[in-house]
Amino acid sequence: MSTPVKITAILVAKPGKRDELRALLGGMLDPCRAEAGNLRWDIWQDQANPDRFVLDELYVDNAAVAAHRQTPHFLNYVSKIGDLADRTAMVLDAVDIT
Repeated sequence: MSTPVKITAILVAKPGKRDELRALLGGMLDPCRAEAGNLRWDIWQDQANPDRFVLDELYVDNAAVAAHRQTPHFLNYVSKIGDLADRTAMVLDAVDIT
């Protein structure tokens, strides 16, 4: 039985980079959602700080996360994100979910 894996990433746009960050994240939506092991891939923007975005990702298991990290769209994201935002990511195991 596979165990779902959630990734939550908090991205704070560097000064003047909010629109570029939003465009980069928006370009990830369709390819990430199309991945076989992806269950959810959503972008949220903080109401109190519009420079802060949260990625809410859910995968069927760790193998799906590993496959995600090898895709061209993820590798493109990794090559650009350091110039656009400060990033904190958490990879989470389910404790009690429905």
